[in-house]
Amino acid sequence: MRRIGIDVGGTNTDAVLLQDGKVVHAVKTPTTEDVTSGIVTALGLLSGHPEVARGAIDGVVIGTTHFVNAVVQRRHLSPVAAIRIGLPASASLPPFCDWPEDLAALVRGEVIMLEGGHEYDGREFMPFDEAGMRAAARQIRDSGLRSVAIAASFSPLDPSHEERARAILAEECPEASITLSHELGRIGLLERENAALLNAALADLARVTIAGFRDAIAASHIDAPLFITQNDGTVMSAEMAMALPVMSFASGATNSMRGAAFLSGLQDAMVVDVGGTSSDVGQLRRGFPREANSVVEIGEVRTLFRMPDLFSIGLGGGSIVSESPVTVGPQSVGYRLTEEALVFGGKTLTVTDAAVTAAVVKIGEVKNAAGVPRDLARAVLDIAKAKLEDAIDRMKTEAGDVPLIAVGGGAFLVPKKLAGVSEVIRVEHGDCANAVGAAIAQISGETDQVYREMRREDAIAAAEAQAVERAVAAGAERSTLQTVDVEDMPLAYLPGNALRVRVRVAGEMRGPGEH
Repeated sequence: MRRIGIDVGGTNTDAVLLQDGKVVHAVKTPTTEDVTSGIVTALGLLSGHPEVARGAIDGVVIGTTHFVNAVVQRRHLSPVAAIRIGLPASASLPPFCDWPEDLAALVRGEVIMLEGGHEYDGREFMPFDEAGMRAAARQIRDSGLRSVAIAASFSPLDPSHEERARAILAEECPEASITLSHELGRIGLLERENAALLNAALADLARVTIAGFRDAIAASHIDAPLFITQNDGTVMSAEMAMALPVMSFASGATNSMRGAAFLSGLQDAMVVDVGGTSSDVGQLRRGFPREANSVVEIGEVRTLFRMPDLFSIGLGGGSIVSESPVTVGPQSVGYRLTEEALVFGGKTLTVTDAAVTAAVVKIGEVKNAAGVPRDLARAVLDIAKAKLEDAIDRMKTEAGDVPLIAVGGGAFLVPKKLAGVSEVIRVEHGDCANAVGAAIAQISGETDQVYREMRREDAIAAAEAQAVERAVAAGAERSTLQTVDVEDMPLAYLPGNALRVRVRVAGEMRGPGEH
């Protein structure tokens, strides 16, 4: 298996060639404002290596922050028609009701609420209003909206009303891009609907971005299928990424954690990924990031779908240092580090300059940082250490000391000894762990269902079987699938020994011709 993994970060774009489970070559280049040209540059550097030029590539896997940045920065978003199927319930909380007004103003198109949906045990709540849906579809067509999000009550248990709505829309608005909430979120209407609305708002950007990625691969004369990493450490095809761009929202940090597990050989450990702008701290369980169980806010919008449990701080190699009093970050020079840091001939004092002055790392021209007082440099590193210790302490789930894998281009900021850490582990190619994580990414399947009149063991087995079938449908090799995560919760308010079960499985990508 020969794969190229690429991760586009806020400061650097990293690319690696992985062959037979080993990193053959790795490159790092500054991220560009348009993202795509940075990928072309990275692939160009990688393609110059004889191991890349020789032989076929089985896949190019890209992790990107492009889509989450669009939401956070309020850029490149399309207006969306929101269809809620659940009346007469939920009428008092319409779509966009909990969005920040500036974002809602950009995304809110038509808002249509219809009768239908299901109960929490899968029974039909109200018959689906097909006539109302057809009238709504014509209204959307006449308004010129091209992106539609459909959310029905308890659709993860029974998606039939959402799917019927999509069929009617496809008849009346064949060019519309349609997002169904049950394909994204879990049980919880508003948060699941929000994820669908964000996804629909990114539909046009996703098409343009994925096309740009394909052009970058073609320009590098690499003939290989394109995959995009998801926020659970697995991959999806380029076609699926165009349909579900929100599934890549936290993939950068997830890739780093998966890469850290692969490079270190550890399946359970803390990980800190120090980039140029920020540091992400998380915990590995069975080689995958621990998942967040709570509602996750994206650009101040509440969502509820699979996301890694991370604690992020504004500390990185490009963090700007102020002298009186001494402060570090959260502002950063970002991808302009090689232009603005003192050691690269710039005029901005950064954490990298402090580390060079303190002889922690050799980067750029040491003499350019000669004017930085050693006391100041040491104070900056002490502040960085305190911030890291606090972040690690917040993310630990046990009282004792734990091993910590330090990765990322700014990992030199992690000292040899930290409170609460038994050992700081550094790995070869750790500065490109994010691209390594992309290259090794697997394919996953997930289910979230309520089971009644079943023993716990049987309900979990049924959920695992469904998750396996979803992973196989997404392109996983059945024999390699393993259960990554199982959660079960008795529902005391339901009769019949009801149990809600969520299961996630992951396995290797199926090769050409395999079924």
